[in-house]
Amino acid sequence: MTLDNSWHVIKTAAAENKHELVLSGPSISELIQKRGIDKSLFNLQHLNYLNITQTCLQEISEEIGQLQNLTTLVLHSNEISKIPGTIEKLEKLKILDCSRNILTSLPDEIGNLPQLTTMNLNSNLLTSLPTQIKNVKLTVLDLSNNQFEVFPDVCYSELTHLTEIYVNGNLIKEIPVTINQLPSLKIVNVASNLISVIPGEIADCNKLKELDLKGNPLIDKRLSKLVDQCHSKQVLEYIKLHCRKQDGSINTKSKKGKKVQKLSESENNANIMDDLTHTLKVLKVTNDTPVIKITKYVKNIRPYIAACIVRNMSFTEDTFKKFIQLQTKLHDGICEKRNAATIATHDLKLITPGDLTYTAKLPNELEIKPLMRNKVYTGSALFQQLQTEADNLRKEKKRNVYSGIHKYLYLLEGKPMFPCLLDASEQVISFPPITNSDITKMSMNTQAMLIEVTSAASYQICRNILDQFLKEIITLGLGCLSEQENASTYNKLVVEQVKVVDMEGNMKLLYPSRVDLNFAENFITVLREI
Repeated sequence: MTLDNSWHVIKTAAAENKHELVLSGPSISELIQKRGIDKSLFNLQHLNYLNITQTCLQEISEEIGQLQNLTTLVLHSNEISKIPGTIEKLEKLKILDCSRNILTSLPDEIGNLPQLTTMNLNSNLLTSLPTQIKNVKLTVLDLSNNQFEVFPDVCYSELTHLTEIYVNGNLIKEIPVTINQLPSLKIVNVASNLISVIPGEIADCNKLKELDLKGNPLIDKRLSKLVDQCHSKQVLEYIKLHCRKQDGSINTKSKKGKKVQKLSESENNANIMDDLTHTLKVLKVTNDTPVIKITKYVKNIRPYIAACIVRNMSFTEDTFKKFIQLQTKLHDGICEKRNAATIATHDLKLITPGDLTYTAKLPNELEIKPLMRNKVYTGSALFQQLQTEADNLRKEKKRNVYSGIHKYLYLLEGKPMFPCLLDASEQVISFPPITNSDITKMSMNTQAMLIEVTSAASYQICRNILDQFLKEIITLGLGCLSEQENASTYNKLVVEQVKVVDMEGNMKLLYPSRVDLNFAENFITVLREI
């Protein structure tokens, strides 16, 4: 096939024999809208990484099966309603991401990908998943935010590598008792479903570390309280001791084989739960509170931002480490690997006093000293540096995926300007969705923190993520003060409102307002200044 009428980016990929191709954003979407996907794409059989994202693409051509060297296929944030059965010809495929589309069904052939390790179908309209018994290398399965009524068909002993299952945000009514056949299971997220009873068999998953049951109508109210308040360890202990198996039995022995004589930790937690409440105090914005001003330049790049200040913080080495881990967890979860939003935290005392400006700059004009780096980079230089590091790392590790912040580079691919947050001295303190400035980085000594969340989608997403972040901070006691001396059972968090305005001073957002922080759980009391 001649390339004379092909897209420039595909001509370049063919000429340079590229192994990676990224087709993303409005310019690609416009080309697709005019005459569909360029068919010459499917002649690039040397490709091992293909990324088509944030376009109006509605259907994947059957010719996708020609790209038999693909190991990574990223198709998130499009309008795809159908995946062809020819996908089974991609015998080397390891990563498949079709999240944030409008898929209603999947071909049976998607169960014939023996090298597949990661399948992400988050945020579609799916009601079922073909059996995965043949996808023996499957490690991570994300089916969250779909319309499943039945747990996916994955509970097989053959799936020895399956460690993470995310089915939160569906309509699932029960967890199958056969889940204990998965020998390597470490994370199960079934939050926000319709599950009323938890089978005791789930406690037989010996490697299970994280079990999220929040937002389910659990009949066992004691368990429900533990789910809202405690860590997975206590929840799993309670399930082991109190939830019946299919044969009617209940575990009565500890891991060491000794009968449990004393009141379990989970029962102790349940007994004190009625008197337990964390306190989150909201302070009204003052004349001294920094205001975030939004310029017109960020409108078509990443237009939404929300922020607040957390005061009176106190970290230990352990809680600070967990605080950093929490941000990573939220970025991978509720932030949808930074596709929905990005969280940034700053030590307030290290920010130049005064108002902040959220804007966008040309890549060569943006200058930042990135987190954990010793020199100042322009946006374009940092992007190139990270790209080079990522390529070198992949070659060194012989992997086909990026790691760390490098895996978010595609979110800026093709952007004419880069979003950034400036302090009053006009130095860049945040470059979403990639990194913060090292100048304002958090530490164990931080006492006041600015949290900002940016999104290309909506203000509501920013609000939701801040709600969840603050809830996790106070629940886990990360940087919080105890309400009583020597008390460790409940925590206090002081949050100050921050205003977002346009350059004319018109209010765009105030967070937290009265519509925010309205938690369904009863273990957090929110006190608001009048």
